[in-house]
Amino acid sequence: MPLYLSRFSYTPETWARLVRSPEDRGDAARAYIEAVGGELRGFWYAFGENDGYTLWEAPDNVSMAAVALAISGGGGLRSIETTVLLTVDETLDALRMVDRIPYRPPGG
Repeated sequence: MPLYLSRFSYTPETWARLVRSPEDRGDAARAYIEAVGGELRGFWYAFGENDGYTLWEAPDNVSMAAVALAISGGGGLRSIETTVLLTVDETLDALRMVDRIPYRPPGG
């Protein structure tokens, strides 16, 4: 199954709710991805531009998109960005295909 890395930031209101009532949001994230047949591989908080990161395994892009849409539509996040991760083997396969693509630069 494909892997996905999400970067997210909570709204100030969400942080205020978590301060009043601390909870492990990894448990909630696990339930979201399991609802589409996936698995939560990791959940971390961080300092900096993003408040946290999740590593998900999902059956396909549509399933992961549904999870991301459900989370972003819930109103608790200021931002969420999800990246599809490629394995080394997938990247090598892509590199081997490059010669088949008749790329032409703009204006060239």
